[in-house]
Amino acid sequence: MHIFIFGAGYSGQAFAREMGETAEGIAGTTRTADNFTALQRAGIAPFLFDGTSAPAEIVEELSRTTHLVVSISPAKTGDPVLLHFGNLLRDAAPALEWIGYLSTVGVYGDHGGEWVSEDTPPRPVSARSIERLAAERSWQELASAHSVPLAILRLSGIYGPGRNAFINLENGTARRLIKPGQMFNRIHVDDIAGSLALLASRSAEGIYNITDDEPAPPQDVVTCAAEMMGVEPPPEVTFETAELSPMARSFYSENKRVSNAAIKKLGYRFRHPGYRQGLTSLWREGNWKG
Repeated sequence: MHIFIFGAGYSGQAFAREMGETAEGIAGTTRTADNFTALQRAGIAPFLFDGTSAPAEIVEELSRTTHLVVSISPAKTGDPVLLHFGNLLRDAAPALEWIGYLSTVGVYGDHGGEWVSEDTPPRPVSARSIERLAAERSWQELASAHSVPLAILRLSGIYGPGRNAFINLENGTARRLIKPGQMFNRIHVDDIAGSLALLASRSAEGIYNITDDEPAPPQDVVTCAAEMMGVEPPPEVTFETAELSPMARSFYSENKRVSNAAIKKLGYRFRHPGYRQGLTSLWREGNWKG
């Protein structure tokens, strides 16, 4: 298995560490050479890709690629990987066996706290989720045209080492915003890596919600982390009176519970099925700072 990751950031590096002992080679992109060391530590051969061209060295690397993972956000102009490599993939990646595209549960939009599944028709609200859905459909078209299996992973809010409520409590940015009835799912980065590994190993196709079993109000996560740390949680603030950026406020405009039944049907068992287990693991292992 020769893996290439477009956008080898937080999730991509976790996937690389997951596959390090089984993959014949792993390569990936970053926007700046400052990140090369981090990629190399994760076992990734680094390449520069800033979304403005198709570097020849990446085209060469794709000639050996069997499994492609895309973890780059689309823009108003479209998906940068498709824009610069879409027309090249048939010839540039003759060995390609599978594509994994990392998307977001944001494509479902707002459902008033009700459950959604992979069968729920998308109705994105925010501009970034509308762009994600458009990118999903473009990747589906390309995969169909090339007869390559495509798995779309719709991710919930990502947390893990270096990115969690403990960090926010320590640096003073944690908030307990209260919006009655508001529910979110989350996903530990280890379960993103594990899900990707399973899907890639089976060349599975279709749409999969990669999300935990425990949708919960966001303030509950902060309270849980504070209890583990032995510190006072920040005071509760009503959503209506809170000072929020437009992006943060739009995040709270979507309210839903997300089912993960499809990936479980393939046999995946979540390592951190809920935020309590995930936070407990981070705290006990002492790796919450990253």
